[in-house]
Amino acid sequence: MFAQDLKFTASVNRNEVGTNEQFQVDFSVNGNVEGFNPPSFSGFEVLAGPSQSTSMSSINGNTSMNTTFSYVLAAPKEGDFVIGPATVVVNGRRLNSTPVHIKVVKGRAAPQNNAAQNAPDNTVSAGNTSDLSKLIFLREVVDKNNVYQGQQIVLNYRLYTRVQIEQNQLDKLPDLTGFWNEDVKNTQQQPQVHIETYKGVKYNVIDIKQTILFPEHAGNITIDPIEMTFVVQQPVAATNIMDQFFGSYKEVKYKAKSTPLVIHVKPLPEAGKPEGFTGAVGKFSIEASVDKTSLKTNDALNYKVKVTGAGNIKLLKNLNTAFPEDFEKYDPKISDTVTEDANGVSGSRIYNYLLIPRHKGDYTIGELKFAYFNPTTNRYVSLSSKAFHVNVAQGATENNVTAFSTSNQQDIKLLDKDIRYIKTSNDDLYRDDDLFYGSVLYYLLLFIGPVLCGAAYAYRRWDIKNNSDLVKVKNKRAGKVAAKHLASAQIQLTANNTQGFYEDVFKGLYGYLSDKLNILYANLDRETIAAVLQERKVDSQLINKLLDTLDLCEMARYAPVTHISKQEVFEKAKGIINDLENEI
Repeated sequence: MFAQDLKFTASVNRNEVGTNEQFQVDFSVNGNVEGFNPPSFSGFEVLAGPSQSTSMSSINGNTSMNTTFSYVLAAPKEGDFVIGPATVVVNGRRLNSTPVHIKVVKGRAAPQNNAAQNAPDNTVSAGNTSDLSKLIFLREVVDKNNVYQGQQIVLNYRLYTRVQIEQNQLDKLPDLTGFWNEDVKNTQQQPQVHIETYKGVKYNVIDIKQTILFPEHAGNITIDPIEMTFVVQQPVAATNIMDQFFGSYKEVKYKAKSTPLVIHVKPLPEAGKPEGFTGAVGKFSIEASVDKTSLKTNDALNYKVKVTGAGNIKLLKNLNTAFPEDFEKYDPKISDTVTEDANGVSGSRIYNYLLIPRHKGDYTIGELKFAYFNPTTNRYVSLSSKAFHVNVAQGATENNVTAFSTSNQQDIKLLDKDIRYIKTSNDDLYRDDDLFYGSVLYYLLLFIGPVLCGAAYAYRRWDIKNNSDLVKVKNKRAGKVAAKHLASAQIQLTANNTQGFYEDVFKGLYGYLSDKLNILYANLDRETIAAVLQERKVDSQLINKLLDTLDLCEMARYAPVTHISKQEVFEKAKGIINDLENEI
């Protein structure tokens, strides 16, 4: 029953990208995550991630949690690729996401805007070149920082720069503890650059991400900083006349971190709070309707309430309905049609109630009362829907739940599908000691049930524990992932595809080292690999053998290699991985 409500999905912000162009993939699940295993991302470079965000909502008294794991990727070469399924453990159940298809085309240049007033300004004054913190920095910008509890806030993560950015990597996003949050989906394939004057200086500004926040409690709530790493072209002093004419730059890695942001949250005022107020904050309207006003007993009546407006519409609680006592009421079916954009959350929520009258008569479905707090006017607003008069006629007797109240035998026959006669004949009776109950097999099966339940529970706990440490899981899977690449390399070897062979061997070794040594793929280089293996006390001859093979594969991707056969390289790579497995 719980598994029917669990959903684990994978999505990307675009399915067609250029070579070396960044894009984001999100894995979202609506449950309490106990373990998450990402896919291998074969064919892609992981530039950032995973970054985890969590949101909670409460509907009809039921609290649900949604967790999203995000990665920033880039594809180095053209082709059709598939991001395989990720695995997550939720409430003791293992779920797999669906694969996502990505088409990588030849790298495209960022769109240019010929309007002079919108063109990026890359000039840097000579007096500021020594201080990168004044040339590139991050800010968290909100449309308001003094709000009421439940009032929506639009948060922008913004990058300000006056230097050329070569590379960037997202290191950390704030947890947003104390807020219910909803990300604004970005439909633009390329980040939009605009000019903004900040403290008297013009900067190129990019909105990295937008999030809508709803404070969950009163008080001062701090939004933690966003952290990123950049590789930028920093201007340096000219050393010759050519540098003076064209400018002189050097690439510098720079870590940027925004300043923490404090949101002042006021509690909702007690003065004037209407009876039955359930926490709606914003500006709303309400409309109610019924699908019929005349029906028979035990027929269904649909009562629909539509709440429209802007604000915390996804956090609305149960409505204060006024149905007649003789009407059987079921929990409403709730559907949302909302939009998240730079202006916040707006749209509508529809409550569909199923009502069944049990007795005939004339009834009135009273006015529905709905109250919300308008932060613009600082006042509570009370709304009422119209009342509905419903005429209920007597339905068929056999459908009435009180049909068995008479003692007439004919009436009882009408309910024979629900109520069975008491047997008065002993033709079908037999001795109790002849039954399966009380036998050895009965007690054996009774004992096996708890044993199997206990074994299943122990296995589940073992499985969760073994898959909760992502580093350990990647370490264990390193050899299998490398074996897949080497198997592909053997196919390329058979097909006499030299370039494809060396690429697969290179990926197999680098992928193995990334997983086994817990180093990001983008950070792997000869010095890092050698240093980490020396720390692990790996034999120096094996290290040199590994580095020579990596150099050989790298060289073979761009120029022919004749002094060693591909079969020798293949066997050498297999032997290196086996030796590393034994030593590490």
